[in-house]
Amino acid sequence: MPELPEVEVVRRGLERWVTGRVVSSVDVRHPRAVRRHLAGADGFAKALAGHRVGGAMRRGKYLWLPLDDSPYSVLAHLGMSGQLLVQPEDAAEEKHLRIRVRFEDDRGTELRFVDQRTFGGLSLHENTPDGLPDVIAHIARDPLDPLFDDAAFHTALRARRTTLKRALLDQSLISGVGNIYADEALWRSRLHYERPAGTMTRPRTAELLGHVRDVMNDALAAGGTSFDSLYVNVNGESGYFDRSLDAYGREGEPCHRCGTPMRRRAWMNRSSYFCPRCQRAPRQTV
Repeated sequence: MPELPEVEVVRRGLERWVTGRVVSSVDVRHPRAVRRHLAGADGFAKALAGHRVGGAMRRGKYLWLPLDDSPYSVLAHLGMSGQLLVQPEDAAEEKHLRIRVRFEDDRGTELRFVDQRTFGGLSLHENTPDGLPDVIAHIARDPLDPLFDDAAFHTALRARRTTLKRALLDQSLISGVGNIYADEALWRSRLHYERPAGTMTRPRTAELLGHVRDVMNDALAAGGTSFDSLYVNVNGESGYFDRSLDAYGREGEPCHRCGTPMRRRAWMNRSSYFCPRCQRAPRQTV
């Protein structure tokens, strides 16, 4: 699933090309693309037609389009391969086109949801008083949110009986951080992924949050991280932050800081990449 920088890149594209436009029609090509919308494909299409799209919003990895004159929002689940593309109306259809949204104006472009693996989709949800789709009301603020509370995060982190990387990936504690950027921030902080969260001091937490923010801003500047053609922005372009990664995917390559070969360990059905010299493993307690 794309992480915060990739989703933010898509959000900015939608803000530019879709916000303020009125939906004329919606064509659902595959029922799985709206499986989270209980009223089904026809209900989803009818619910959107005639509504003006508000400013594109994001919290962590979650992206949604409010409907200006409605208490509902369209929540986008990008999954592993979902793409929101703004295409000319007469452009050839993508092989895995799942949803097509047309608008009433004469700008000549439409919004398409393309998803090769059909793990993602679009759905309509009622908004909470805070303006979030109700199904993601439990998601914590992300570290780039101006209202993110560093002190509260440190207190919650210290109280968790878990390891540091698990805490970083807990979207109810801090949102937007996934496997790639967790490894990058931990490498920059010289912290091992298995360090107990309860051992973090306030200065170390502040340093870690600083590196989380830095790596995400660096990734944003590069358009996100693309290891294949599945993650693209609304214009179909890939990001290139993968060229700047210091930890993720670099097993056996020299650490950019000390030259020690980087290691990979299986972790929660994923992988963790780290430097065994810069990021010392915590001592085992008996």
